[in-house]
Amino acid sequence: MYFSPGKKQNDSGANMNIFLTYDYELFFGKPAGSLEKSILYPSQLLMDLAEKHGIGMTYFVDVGYLLRLEKFKTEFPQLQQEYEQVVEQLKTLQKKGNALQLHIHPHWEKSWYDGKEWIMVVDNCYKLTDFQDDEILEIVTRYKQKLEAISEKPVQGFRAGGWCLQPFDRIRPAFMKNNIRLDSTVYPGAYFETEHYFYDFRTAPGDKGHYRFEDDLCKENEQGFFTEYPIASWKYNPLFYWQLYGWGRLRPDRHKMIGDGMFIPQPGKKYTNLTRSGWNHVSCDGYYASVLKKVTKTYAAKGRTDLVVIGHPKSMTRFGLEKLDTYIAYAKKNQHKFRTFDDLI
Repeated sequence: MYFSPGKKQNDSGANMNIFLTYDYELFFGKPAGSLEKSILYPSQLLMDLAEKHGIGMTYFVDVGYLLRLEKFKTEFPQLQQEYEQVVEQLKTLQKKGNALQLHIHPHWEKSWYDGKEWIMVVDNCYKLTDFQDDEILEIVTRYKQKLEAISEKPVQGFRAGGWCLQPFDRIRPAFMKNNIRLDSTVYPGAYFETEHYFYDFRTAPGDKGHYRFEDDLCKENEQGFFTEYPIASWKYNPLFYWQLYGWGRLRPDRHKMIGDGMFIPQPGKKYTNLTRSGWNHVSCDGYYASVLKKVTKTYAAKGRTDLVVIGHPKSMTRFGLEKLDTYIAYAKKNQHKFRTFDDLI
C-alpha cells in the first residue's frame, strides 16, 4: 500500500509518512550486553513513548538471537526464561500497534553460549553473502518462519544486519521464494568496507521516499518485484561528531547508551567522522536525534513522500528519548503521519 502525502503544511512542503524503525538486537562485540539493559528495558521505554503519542513503530527483529536461545535453553535453563521474556515483549509490542519485521544477522549461525555470556563469532559469517547460495535460502526461510510463528502475521519486510545486502543478486532468490518484497537497508550516499562489513549505497537514488528494484538495491527499476524504503541519509560534518563524543564524556548521565554491550570494531570510522564530512543514516539513537526536526523540514520542503528513521533500543540515551518525544509531537503538529511497515503489506 502507498500513502500519498497531503496538502502542504507548516514545513513549507508535503506531509510525509514517517517510519520510526528499530533493530531489535543485542550488541555483537565483547560483551554482547544483557537482555534486560540492551533490549527489554529500552524497548519498554520506546513502547511507552509510542503509546503516549498514539503511534506505531516498526521493530526489525534479530531472529537469529531467538533461534540460538531455543537451541541452548535446554543446556542452560536461564535461556528458557530469556526466550520467554523476548517472545512476551514482541507480542506486547505487536498488540500495542507496533510492527514486527525481519532482521538477519547470520553470524548467529556460528555464535554460541558458554554458560555465562554469548561468544560472538563474526569472521566470515557476518554477511549473508558469506554463506553459500543454498545456505542463504535456508537461513532466510527458517528465520522468516520463526518470526511468523511468533507474530502470526505475514512477514514481507526486511533489513539486513550491518546494512550488508550486496551483491543483492545472490540474495534475490531467497527473497523471491519467501515473498519478501519490502526492504529498508539502503541509506543513500554511504560506503563502508572492513573485514566484516561491506555496503556501497553511493549510487542509490537520493531523492526518493521509496523506489522499485530488481537485481540491484541501488538501481531503480519501475517493474521490479521489490520496493526499497531507504533509511533517510544526512551529510554530517565533523563538528557534529565532536559534539557527540564530547557530550558523551561531559554528561554520561544523559548521553550514555542504555545498553550495556560493545559494538563490533569499525576500524577508522571514528577518525573519519572527526576529520571530514560524510553521509550517515538519520537516526533517533542518542545525539543523532538532535537533527530529526532539521531533516524533516528539509525533506518535506523537497516534497518527499516518506521518511524512514533508524534506531536501536540498545543505543537509546536519556537525551535521545527526550528529543524523540518532542520530535514526535512536532511532526504530528505539522500533519506528518507515523506509519509502520505493516501498513505497507
